[in-house]
Amino acid sequence: MNGAGLPAEAANTMLRVIGIELRRHAPFTALGALTGITIMAVLLFAQAPPSLSYGMFWTLHPLHVLLSAMVTAGMFRLNAGGGLWSTVAVGYVGSVGIATLSDSLIPFLGEWLLDLPNRGVRVGFIEKWWLVNPLAVLGIAIAFVRPTTTLPHAGHVLLSTWASLFHITLAMGNELTTPEAALVGLFLFVAVWAPCCTSDIVFPLVFAWRGRLQRAMRLADVSASLTGKARGS
Repeated sequence: MNGAGLPAEAANTMLRVIGIELRRHAPFTALGALTGITIMAVLLFAQAPPSLSYGMFWTLHPLHVLLSAMVTAGMFRLNAGGGLWSTVAVGYVGSVGIATLSDSLIPFLGEWLLDLPNRGVRVGFIEKWWLVNPLAVLGIAIAFVRPTTTLPHAGHVLLSTWASLFHITLAMGNELTTPEAALVGLFLFVAVWAPCCTSDIVFPLVFAWRGRLQRAMRLADVSASLTGKARGS
């Protein structure tokens, strides 16, 4: 196999792995969205005050960032064996950035489309930087010393679902129609499935495979160079 054919083959393999992982995680994400709809129905029935949603969001979102950092940095370490600073960069952007997309930006889009009365964007790493950023660093540190991806991912999906849910319920009034509830469920699924799998699986694997590609291509170049020298002699 020559150096030119290596990137395309590796990229196709990576895309297949990513596709398999996305399909494998879709049912569990759908189950998480269903739990979110159930919790929302209970909150509406009990006429829970907005302060409950506020407190739950600012509890679950930081925990989501912590677990996301553990999984993202852990996946990167296990697949690429990255050094300290590369693990910090991948772990931070993959956790804080994508958790903000999942817990705040996509739910806000749903709130805006549904024209919810108290809609707004809550950016944790800015509004509560003293809480969210240290937890991201803690998750990265744990993953660097003891990388793992098994248990944290399931918890990551549920925490992201519920954080997104409480972001939405914080924007709601006291009523929600059945079609609106169905749309909330759809937004919960989208807010969790793509971002969480991107954070836990796609993002670290892209960097890991990129590193492997670069090393393999360097080896291919060295091999070709040595072969050329041998023929010349």
